[in-house]
Amino acid sequence: MPSSAPPAPGDSPASAELRGMSRMIARSRHETHRAATPLELLFDLCFVVAVAQANSRLVHAFAESHWQQGITGYLAVFFAIWWAWMNFTWFASAYDTDDALYRVVTLVQITGVLILAAGVPRAFDDGDFTLAVIGYVVMRLALTFQWLRAAHGSADPAERRVARRYAAGLVLTQLGWIGMLFVPDAVRGYVFVALMLAELAVPVVAERDWATHWHPHHIAERYGLFTLIVLGETIAGATIAVQQAVDGDGHGSLDGLVPLAAGGLLIVFCAWWIYFAVPIHEHLASNRQGFVWGYGHFLVFAAAAAIGAGVELAVEQTVGEAHLSERAATAAVTVPAALFFLVVWLLHARHFKRTMVQQLTLPAGALAILLCTLAGSAGVPLAGVAAALTVAVGHTLSRRGAQAVAA
Repeated sequence: MPSSAPPAPGDSPASAELRGMSRMIARSRHETHRAATPLELLFDLCFVVAVAQANSRLVHAFAESHWQQGITGYLAVFFAIWWAWMNFTWFASAYDTDDALYRVVTLVQITGVLILAAGVPRAFDDGDFTLAVIGYVVMRLALTFQWLRAAHGSADPAERRVARRYAAGLVLTQLGWIGMLFVPDAVRGYVFVALMLAELAVPVVAERDWATHWHPHHIAERYGLFTLIVLGETIAGATIAVQQAVDGDGHGSLDGLVPLAAGGLLIVFCAWWIYFAVPIHEHLASNRQGFVWGYGHFLVFAAAAAIGAGVELAVEQTVGEAHLSERAATAAVTVPAALFFLVVWLLHARHFKRTMVQQLTLPAGALAILLCTLAGSAGVPLAGVAAALTVAVGHTLSRRGAQAVAA
């Protein structure tokens, strides 16, 4: 029979499970060499499908000049994608036992992700969230089971109480999403916003008097890896758009496409640079920092993904397939790029800047990128140059600041 004894000092739940342990026990916040697991990476990769679907619908909406529908639809579906990913990530950081049951339940969550991804086009284009909600319910039922398992495995009354609050919150919000499918179209948008706020409130209420044992370095790595995946999807989408444009129009559009592709790639490279320039795990000391930082990444991920959609749109405009102006196509790249730089400064960089000049570098760079919108067709390449200059100046100032502190 499996043992129900607690793990030995310094032992992880995963290694204890190998000895036949069956209880789900929280991992230590101070566990050394904590890193993302192959299962977590597989889980993240499944979200690429959903992000690609959202980007594709955003490009289509903007190409037809349906700006309001595109923005609201994109934010709605991206919230569903981000929130589903985020809930699993923080739970896994605290309770990843990596036993057979945990893996099977995670497979159920992955199934829900794919159903959600399949429902993105309907939700975006027609406001039909039926399939997306089905996928969401599959994911959330699996996560509810995980929280109940964590409650059952804990010997701490406070920890059990928090786990049960999470489970109850998940069930209540899922009933709300199911109920949203039956409300009139005229009020569905308001119900959606209310349910978004309810979802965001669940962790805050659940952990108001006891914090789960999430691991700062592990969380920082998981967010960083998802940022890379989103940026990778941006590059892939832009590459396919350029390929299709060249195949469909011969070589006549290369003069416009090459600078556009180079500018987009430079922006993505600079976005990677500034995101990973600081050891953010050193800032994540408690739930106070964790909630702000974790929630703020909705804008980071959404902006990073939207950069790729913007590049695709700029490519379509260049070859005459999008019904919008050069300046509007440029804005589809520069606005999310500027937003990415600004939000990363708010969440990351400002905590590690020592002088006013260092603090102003990224906001000034974001403004410079945004001003490139005025350049029309040359805006994307210029935005790439502005992003590169921002990184170069910021890197130089940071090195000088570090040398001054060391001296």
